[in-house]
Amino acid sequence: MASRVCGVTKVAASAAVTASVLGLFSRFQTPVPTVRTFSASQSSYKVADPVWNLGRLNHVAIAVPDLEKAMAFYKNILGAQVSEVVPVPQHGVSVVFVDLGNTKMELLHPLGNDSPIAGFLQKNKVGGMHHVCIEVDNINAAMMDLKKKKIHILSEEVKIGAHGKPVIFLHPKDCDGVLVELEQA
Repeated sequence: MASRVCGVTKVAASAAVTASVLGLFSRFQTPVPTVRTFSASQSSYKVADPVWNLGRLNHVAIAVPDLEKAMAFYKNILGAQVSEVVPVPQHGVSVVFVDLGNTKMELLHPLGNDSPIAGFLQKNKVGGMHHVCIEVDNINAAMMDLKKKKIHILSEEVKIGAHGKPVIFLHPKDCDGVLVELEQA
């Protein structure tokens, strides 16, 4: 049996309060936007014929102003496996590979004053993410296809990268501000 408070049952009072709160709340609700799924037809890029395929993330490259300090951080503080310094003169960098199990990181430091990493570090004194590298199954087909799609590639031909495999770099202005390296898997 419901008890009475001021001539109204507790159940009725509770229902009245709930209705009042819900009515007030509904005034503050905003409509939820319709979610649309992405389709290739909405893209400004033409989807490639299957002459090449994008693969897994190979590495993230970090430009560092102090290579020894960065190596010590990843090795001694985080416990990662860290390689020795590998000079890559054709790219103007010294590289340290950090093995993360499912992927890698590259620590990049300028090798000479003409290094692109030197320029990057002049703009970013503490260092930072330089590029991401994604594997492809056919680097030459990828390069030809991307050129047809008017994606700017930073070299006229495929080069050998720090891992000893063929690579190309895609201009950041075509990749949402990110320098993208494609590497032959």
